[in-house]
Amino acid sequence: MIIDAHSHVHDPVEAHLGLLDEAGVDRAVLFATRPHPERAGDLASLRREMAILDEAIGGRAGTIERYRGAWRELDAALAARPDRFIGFLSVPLDLEPEQIAATVEREVVGRGLHGIGELTPPPGRAAMIEPVLQAAADCGRLPVVVHGFAPTTADDLTTLSKLAKRYPAVPLVVSQLGGLNWMQAVELVRDTPNMYLELSTATIVFAVRLAIKEIPDRTLFGSDAPYGDPVLTRTLVERVTSPGEVRDRVLGGTIAALAGLG
Repeated sequence: MIIDAHSHVHDPVEAHLGLLDEAGVDRAVLFATRPHPERAGDLASLRREMAILDEAIGGRAGTIERYRGAWRELDAALAARPDRFIGFLSVPLDLEPEQIAATVEREVVGRGLHGIGELTPPPGRAAMIEPVLQAAADCGRLPVVVHGFAPTTADDLTTLSKLAKRYPAVPLVVSQLGGLNWMQAVELVRDTPNMYLELSTATIVFAVRLAIKEIPDRTLFGSDAPYGDPVLTRTLVERVTSPGEVRDRVLGGTIAALAGLG
């Protein structure tokens, strides 16, 4: 089974399904989102959507009510095609630890979702995710996905590796290959057994090749659609791997195990 380990709700959902079909992708991990760049028809409208993205990845996602709007979109997509989408849910990081625990129990476990993410702590404050890791550990070792591209910093990646070591039973996924800090991300993930590296948004081909070579059992094919394209990102993984067990794990086997798909 080919699984895209990183994608966001599209408007309309049929556009996303078309991309997956074109790429020969069976299923996709689906994150809730407030920005919808796929709606933009010109530069001005794209700027508006990207301004919302800047708020989100800068840790300024807003109140839980703003989250709920994105959650409703996620629910609709999952209900429309439960055979294609694997639901993960982000949670507000500015809540008290007991509120985060209750939110994970109610909104993730209670709704039958498969993991938590994509978390977007403010730059320099990756430690804010610790209550989420505790909640994930308490709720059955749920996988947790954290935004890895800018504005995530090199210090943030180091913080994530330290936190992962405190919660060794929780799979912690750094997305987007750690952005421009990809070499550091590869090293940290390689040396932290419960960390994983998702490969979308790679800026250079050999970054993907080296990441898979260093951590073949903990690298994940992902597109970050609609920002990336499943056809291109799958092709890149296949370009730098040979047919066989490693490619199969990267293209779906590893995320299937993390998400509890059997």
